[in-house]
This record gives sequence, structure tokens and C-alpha cells, in this order.
Amino acid sequence: MLQDAEIKELLSGAKTIAVVGLTDNPMRPSHGVSAYMQQQGYRIIPVNPSIRETLGEKAYASLRDIPKEIKIDIVDVFRRPEAVPGIVDDVLGLNLPAIWLQETVVHEEAAEKARKAGVTVVMDKCILKEHRRLLR
Repeated sequence: MLQDAEIKELLSGAKTIAVVGLTDNPMRPSHGVSAYMQQQGYRIIPVNPSIRETLGEKAYASLRDIPKEIKIDIVDVFRRPEAVPGIVDDVLGLNLPAIWLQETVVHEEAAEKARKAGVTVVMDKCILKEHRRLLR
């Protein structure tokens, strides 16, 4: 479990967030949270095979489809827990530094695998709520 200071440091140092499961539907939490983070100065990279773009950014079908020149600081996950192991495998394969699992997205085994590989893991927390609480 990360402490507040570690979460604050992660959010302070990040510039680009890939959001797995981001939709173009403004009524969905992934859209509202991502729009907020974008307004706070983060670049949001949508990862969803069902859309072409949202929030003014091109969407990618998977993390592996994001061009290598885009440096991802955090992978924010709005998917069901059963999708997390595959996402963690992509994070590890791409050597990305951090994965953030939104509220109710809990997968202990995948989180532990990521931690053991040196990835920063935040689980079952809303990135918007933590940003507001720690950085505003």
C-alpha cells in the first residue's frame, strides 16, 4: 500500500497517463475522471479498441499500440478486475513505471506481480479523488 507522500510524488512527477478503458461517452466515470486530469495539465492517452479518439486525443487499441515516442508515466485502468493480469503483462512488457487501478478494480495477484517487477501500483483508488486530496 502506497503512502500519501508516495502517491503525491507519483502524481506530481507524471505528465502522461494512458487510460485503459477510456470511453468517449461523457456520462461514464472514465471520461469524467480523464477530462479532470487533462484539465490539471496531464496528457491523456485513450486506450480502447472501440473508439477512434476522445478528449482531443487519438485512441489506441492497446497499450502496445501506443507509439514508443510517447512516454507513459501512469497506466490508469477502468476495466473489470479480470482484465488486469493482461494489462499488467503489457505494462511489464513495455517497461512502464506505474499502474493505477481505479476504485473497485482489485486484482491482488496481478498487483503483486507488478510490484515484484518494480512497478509502482495504486489499487482501488480514484486518481481524481487522490489528486484533489493531495495536490489541490
